[in-house]
Amino acid sequence: MIRIVDLHKSFADNKVLNGVNLEIKDRETITIIGGSGCGKSVLIKHIVGLLKPDSGDIFIDEKKITGLDENSLSNVQKNFGFLFQGAALFDSLTVADNVAFGLRNLTDKSEDEISEKVKICLSMIGLEGIENMKPSELSGGMKKRVALARAIATDPKYIFYDEPTTGIDPIMADVINDLIIHLQKSLDITSVVVTHDIASAYKISNRIAMLYDGKIIGMGTPDEIKKTENPYIRQFTTGSSVGPIKMKIREH
Repeated sequence: MIRIVDLHKSFADNKVLNGVNLEIKDRETITIIGGSGCGKSVLIKHIVGLLKPDSGDIFIDEKKITGLDENSLSNVQKNFGFLFQGAALFDSLTVADNVAFGLRNLTDKSEDEISEKVKICLSMIGLEGIENMKPSELSGGMKKRVALARAIATDPKYIFYDEPTTGIDPIMADVINDLIIHLQKSLDITSVVVTHDIASAYKISNRIAMLYDGKIIGMGTPDEIKKTENPYIRQFTTGSSVGPIKMKIREH
């Protein structure tokens, strides 16, 4: 289980997280929704230890990771897989070497074992036989799927998805959604997704939490979120311009 307690983070005068409290249950898919720039990616980067909070605590399986030294944190991070928003593949490496990157750096597997694991992971995301291709030869959707293969290669307990459907067409976005569901069930993992894609959130999630003004303002199952009386969540999920969330329109 992941537990976030009163998490605060500011960048200069910009307060991004303002007392976030959240519990993530084992083997669930929880999606954190919210507008662009609301702090979703900042929150997920705190959970995996890429950023340090100004105050507050994060517990992974009841172990407090805030304040850990680099080596201790690295041991915790071995349980994590991460799908970055832009896939973040290494352009100079082949697909196989990209997928194998964590295996070579975090495990003591032989090259034969690594090669077999790469093939298995690529097969799981439906991309067999592309091991020798370079990222420049792949479409945006294929890059996302290769990055997902890399994320699962080390058999993580938790997978974190940062805007997994951003930058790809709606059909490929649904392919990614189906993969998230399939991997969560077949690998028995906990998935944490941050997105502003409401259709995806409804499809993949066991629970949905909304981040607004630096805090989690509501949470529930997809059906509960669809029926919510919270005016902020209702406005955001329906995409209405009318409601308490005000958008600034720049005048020229």
